[in-house]
Amino acid sequence: MRLFNIKRTFWAVLVLGLVLGLGSMAPASAQQAADESALLQQLKGAPVAGRVSIPDAKSGVLIQPQGREWRETLEGPVKSAGGWLLVITVVALAGFMAIRGRIKIDAGPSGRTIERFSGIERFAHWLTAICFIILGLSGLNLSFGKTLLLPAIGPEAFTGLSSFGKLAHNFLSFPFVLGVLLMAVLWIRHNIFNAIDMEWFRQGGGLLQKGVHPPAGKFNGGQKIIFWSVVLGAAVLAVSGYILMFPFYVTDIAGMQLAQIVHAVAGIVMVAIILAHIYIGSVGMEGAFDAMGSGQVDMNWAKEHHSLWVKETQARVGGDD
Repeated sequence: MRLFNIKRTFWAVLVLGLVLGLGSMAPASAQQAADESALLQQLKGAPVAGRVSIPDAKSGVLIQPQGREWRETLEGPVKSAGGWLLVITVVALAGFMAIRGRIKIDAGPSGRTIERFSGIERFAHWLTAICFIILGLSGLNLSFGKTLLLPAIGPEAFTGLSSFGKLAHNFLSFPFVLGVLLMAVLWIRHNIFNAIDMEWFRQGGGLLQKGVHPPAGKFNGGQKIIFWSVVLGAAVLAVSGYILMFPFYVTDIAGMQLAQIVHAVAGIVMVAIILAHIYIGSVGMEGAFDAMGSGQVDMNWAKEHHSLWVKETQARVGGDD
């Protein structure tokens, strides 16, 4: 009987100790969370830094509270708004195709052609276009790959693809910038907005209604918007991208965080704009791809979409109608 009482007392003390221990841990965890929240609130806007003996002084920063805001901005509004922008763009283009259909040559192909773009112009365009496609896809992978691509292809393939994409993204930025600069030199004088473009916009560029063909020079109002979007967008992407590629040469961590947000936003907007450009220059309009394919376009297509340019070209070379 005495041995039985000792065992009962032992187990009672053990159970009571566990209960008291668990009870004391819960408030402690809650208190710890409250302390961490208060600490983060106090540290907001003031990084915690110490002293280091190496030349890289920035490595002494232990906590940089703005990094939390930067990450939340990228993963929150930038990612969600950017994703919706791309979805809306694709849906809008599909809807336009379904309603308007492919824009045909109203007069039908004439069988005669006129040179639209020279070899150097096509080289500049395709150099820029091919680089941008790879840059755009690898950049989108950074933003949406973990959500969309990783579950589909698995971690090993995703890691290899992302590693290759990172290298391509860095190195192809240089020929991309070169291509944009070359296009700017070749075409900037043709892309100054004027009163003719206002009339082109007023008539919807002839895209909304069959048989409507507002006059235009070498580039119409819509193409001028694409041109300036590419030139200015490339400038923003290049500056912000090279700040990220060569970290801490021209700015501190706060500047790099801002550069990454600017780079992401500009990149997604550029992708949306170029999607519209690709659509109208390929399946959206009959004869449009020939301009950057062979460089020769059908005469009736040229007269319907760039009538002023046709007259100027024929007057310069002494051609006829």
